Amino acid sequence: MRDHFDDSTRPAAHSVETVPAVWTGRATNRMQWLLAVAGAACIGLGVELAIVSTWTSGIAPLLMSVIGCVAAGLLILYGTLAFVHVAVTVTSDFIEIRCGHMGLPRRRIPLSHVVGAEFAPTVTPRHWGGWGYRWRPEMGTAVIVRRGEAVVFTLGDGRTFTVTVDDAEAAVRAVRDRLTPGPGPAAPVQA
Repeated sequence: MRDHFDDSTRPAAHSVETVPAVWTGRATNRMQWLLAVAGAACIGLGVELAIVSTWTSGIAPLLMSVIGCVAAGLLILYGTLAFVHVAVTVTSDFIEIRCGHMGLPRRRIPLSHVVGAEFAPTVTPRHWGGWGYRWRPEMGTAVIVRRGEAVVFTLGDGRTFTVTVDDAEAAVRAVRDRLTPGPGPAAPVQA
C-alpha cells in the first residue's frame, strides 16, 4: 500500500534523510528447513536402530550405525539451523553479523576497520560454493543464506566480507553515512 501525500505534508525534495541510530536487517532461507527435516530424520533413524535392533551380526555394527546416524543427523541439523537466517546490525561503533537462531557463528567488525560498503545486486550460493559461512581466497569471506542482493564490506586490510541481507542498499547507505566524517570545526577567520 502506498502513502499518498498532499502538498502540505509532502517532504521537501531537498530534505536530508535521517539515518537511524541502529540499522538492522536480515535474510531468511526457508528451503533449508527441508535439510533440517532430513537431519532430524537421521537422528530418528539412529534412535530407532538403537531401540528396535534385531541385528544378529553383533553389537559393533549396530553401535556404529546408531552413532553414525545420530552424528550425521546432528551435523545436518546444526549446519542448516545455523544458517536458516542471518541478522546484520549496523551501529555507530560496529557491524555485527549473527547467524541462525542462537546467533552463532557471530562476527563483530569495528566500524573503524571498514573503509567501504558496496551493493551487490545478485549473489548466489553457487558463486561461493554453497550456503553458510564461506571463505574463498580470491573473493574474501561471506555469509550466504540465500541468493539475491548482498552488501560487500571492504575492510582496511583489503579483505572483503559479503553478507546476503534484505534491503542491502539501505545497509550500504547506513554504513556509508557512518563512514563519512561530519563537518569538522570551522577554520578560524583571519582579519
